[in-house]
Amino acid sequence: MPDNIIGQNVARILGELPPGVELLAAVKHRRPDEIAAAIAGGVVIIGENYVQETEQAYRAIGKRVQWHFIGHLQRNKVKKAVRLFDMIETLDSLEIALEIDKRCAETGKIMPVLIEINSAREKSKSGILPDGAIPLAREVSAMPNIRLLGLMTMGPLSANPEDSRPAFIKTREIKEKIERLALPGVEMRYLSMGMSATYRIAIEEGANIIRLGTVIFGARNLKKVQEGSN
Repeated sequence: MPDNIIGQNVARILGELPPGVELLAAVKHRRPDEIAAAIAGGVVIIGENYVQETEQAYRAIGKRVQWHFIGHLQRNKVKKAVRLFDMIETLDSLEIALEIDKRCAETGKIMPVLIEINSAREKSKSGILPDGAIPLAREVSAMPNIRLLGLMTMGPLSANPEDSRPAFIKTREIKEKIERLALPGVEMRYLSMGMSATYRIAIEEGANIIRLGTVIFGARNLKKVQEGSN
């Protein structure tokens, strides 16, 4: 997609968003020039799925924007992720939380995180199951180098965007339960929900971060992606 169209898409979406809702550009497999075009259009948060891919984009883009990690974080990638990212949106286990806390302690950094909830209970999806969210939040609240700021969910894979609504409602309800606990050091500020097909429903259900890729950049050219990974 031409850079000017990317910028126009961003400006149109930003113009539609209610006050307080932040746009994250999901840039998996996007080129640095495409990312730069989105930034020129007004994007201030970039979401990446892969640490290695982020390193390449970061060299071109730098600190002009916030960088959020939105993929499944493996333990052996945590050290680099802590260095690169301003927020990790996909915390889903005590093991990863402990590793983030350890790596942040080494550099004196406090990492903002969101707990990822597998609210649709899909076996193919990462994220902690709803029943595990509050116990994990309690554990994270005691870690000095992590700051829990909210929740994230993907929603189910479905051709009907409305199918995501129950998952979004469930995630919002969990957020409200954690808020009522008033855990020390925890501020449930963010609810990251909704992608290109579902973001309007997510906003209706309380999302204040939406993660959009296709509606900004167009469909990914899978052939080019595969060639680039060879």
